[in-house]
Amino acid sequence: MVRPSNTLERRQQIAAALLKVMAERGYDGASISAIASAAALAPGLIHYHFKNKQEILLEAIQQLVDRFRARFEDFSGNATTPEARLRAFIDARLAKGKGAETAAVAAWVVIGAEAVRQMEVKMAYQAALAAQQSLLAELLRDYADAALTEDELQHLTAVLLATMEGIFQLSVSAESLMPQDYAAKTVMEMVASHVAAARKAKSSLPKAYT
Repeated sequence: MVRPSNTLERRQQIAAALLKVMAERGYDGASISAIASAAALAPGLIHYHFKNKQEILLEAIQQLVDRFRARFEDFSGNATTPEARLRAFIDARLAKGKGAETAAVAAWVVIGAEAVRQMEVKMAYQAALAAQQSLLAELLRDYADAALTEDELQHLTAVLLATMEGIFQLSVSAESLMPQDYAAKTVMEMVASHVAAARKAKSSLPKAYT
């Protein structure tokens, strides 16, 4: 395995520090000095590696994308069925336990808010979600096995992604109101119920309509 360069390693260290500070103080509260302190670096090194705080944020978004992908690949490594791979995606995004990072979830919620205010952040945020949307649609397509039309598949994908983003928001802002460890299990049950209903409806149609 190739070791990352000192510059890349330092940039990753700084981006991780921003995520940590944002999870505690929000984006506006993440000053360069606070980021430097969290990274155990001199403020001058922050400016050496990044032109401004927005550039650090864009690097941090990519870091979160990479963390999710790594968690999904870990969870799906032994998945041998479409259902298992779909469960791996949902667990990678929502389940607590191995690889779960509360601070990363809080930072992602903050990034969503910044996407409303900063166009470059919005573009990076949308690109990250688009990649996850594409992967989720592929997994759902395999799982549904022709039970859903393409339009139904895209609508379900959008609803599930929106549900997951809402779960993140509530886990940060209203955790005490939510049941314990409900998210991944409930989302998978939603999918299974929806696809089962679609299969049943399709099987009841006359052959001319199927």
